[in-house]
Amino acid sequence: MELRHLRYFCAVAKELNIGRAAATLNISQPPLTRQIQQLEDDLGAQLFKRSVKGMELTDAGRTFYAEAKNILALVELASERARRAAQGLIGRLDVGIFGSGMFDVVPRVLLRFRQSFPDVNIVLHTLDKLEQVEALRERRITIGFNRVVPKYPGVASQVVMWERLMVGLHESNPLAGRKALALRELADQSFVLFPSVARPNFSDFIVNQCQKHGFTPRVEQIVGDAVTGVALVASGFGTCIVPESVLAFQASGVVFLPLEESPPLMLDVSCLYREYDDSVILRELLQIIAEFREGSATK
Repeated sequence: MELRHLRYFCAVAKELNIGRAAATLNISQPPLTRQIQQLEDDLGAQLFKRSVKGMELTDAGRTFYAEAKNILALVELASERARRAAQGLIGRLDVGIFGSGMFDVVPRVLLRFRQSFPDVNIVLHTLDKLEQVEALRERRITIGFNRVVPKYPGVASQVVMWERLMVGLHESNPLAGRKALALRELADQSFVLFPSVARPNFSDFIVNQCQKHGFTPRVEQIVGDAVTGVALVASGFGTCIVPESVLAFQASGVVFLPLEESPPLMLDVSCLYREYDDSVILRELLQIIAEFREGSATK
């Protein structure tokens, strides 16, 4: 028995007329009659009976009609899912994420992807930079998001968005009443830096920028992520320089001010993925990232 036998049978069962069914199938009547007879022989059951009113389904025919329609519907569903998978419209996307990137930029990118490809299951993995690179090489993730990304063998990267840097101060700090600050004005402040792993990192970037502006920061604490850093500022431990997206995390007692520098101090959110990865899902996500980057640049 082949699928065409099911299609032929369902057409005849629906029309209860060989001539109309043949016209629907775009074949002539004799071959269709032979196919129905062959199907009945294979099943060892009569599916149709002739009456004065024309053709009727037997009890076996009615049972087989219900099952045949289900089988054809499942075949169509499987075919459609295969087509969608080939187009990157279905499947699984494993994503490496990091702390401060989840405040704004990465969620917006992933939301756009999910809206375009709702049948792709997005699975998030919290990993630092080196863990993301290892997971990419072991094919445990398809893409990672991080900052200050150097070149790793076998790993490609591109910037998703550049973010302006802000300074977080405790509300009791005399500088908190200002509208903006120059980086050099923070020379006497105690700094809370993050993260503490996977170098080069944001901490290295801040220290380097401070040194370019004539001072080495006095480091009070080095912590693992932006949330902990801002929380320490709220507790009076010092000053914290953060990407603008961290402002979405509202901490009581912390004032965020822009840094006045020319050119502005900016920090990347970048994506990492395997070189030569031909995944359709990755290609579609990179297209969305490109559109996101272009839209962000025009603002």
